[in-house]
Amino acid sequence: MRWLLLIILLTGCSAIPLSPGTQASGPQLDRVPAGTLDAAAARTSLATLPLSAPGRLDGYVRDCDNGKSCVFGQPWFDTDGDGCDQRSQVLARDLTAVERKPGRCSVQSGTLDDPYTASQISSVSKIQIDHVVPLAEMWRSGAATWPQERRVSAANDLRNLIAVSGKVNQSKGDKTPDEWMPPNAGYACSYGRIYVTVKAAYGMSVAPAERSALERALTTCDTPPAT
Repeated sequence: MRWLLLIILLTGCSAIPLSPGTQASGPQLDRVPAGTLDAAAARTSLATLPLSAPGRLDGYVRDCDNGKSCVFGQPWFDTDGDGCDQRSQVLARDLTAVERKPGRCSVQSGTLDDPYTASQISSVSKIQIDHVVPLAEMWRSGAATWPQERRVSAANDLRNLIAVSGKVNQSKGDKTPDEWMPPNAGYACSYGRIYVTVKAAYGMSVAPAERSALERALTTCDTPPAT
């Protein structure tokens, strides 16, 4: 026991790798996409967003099946023309130990440190790509009047897309921050920053309750990460 205590004192604390499905107990998972506003800029931008009650969903069609024309275009459209669809790009960006299908962009395996649950997921089939600002919310807060090209760009903007637990993503659905926040409370700051970044980039409005929830999320940016 004395030797163990001596080793701890000499080496200090170090991170212990998580086994798949275990809960993170170290620092907050604060990964955000490139281009995300910092906390101060997010607060400033949030204060300038138009305040408005949510619009209606009249005309909103998300799925492109049965001959319908989806209002945000074909899902995971390759907007940068590099030959890799947006879903594959996000998986390759957010996962570690990534392996692609032979000769293709599609990711067949990898490990995700899920920011929404602070757990580790090693099965790609259990991972989904979340639109932090949901597409339905985009429609309600301005996208209904946008040209199709702008809607396609917003739906595939990498700043708004993150890989997360599929189960948790399904529970979120089209909810806004006043209705839903990530179960991992340590991610509230990052989630709020991403959300505001996207709303500000496209000049979308926010509802009063939505703004209040985002303000609360951004106040957590001032809290030091748990160790």
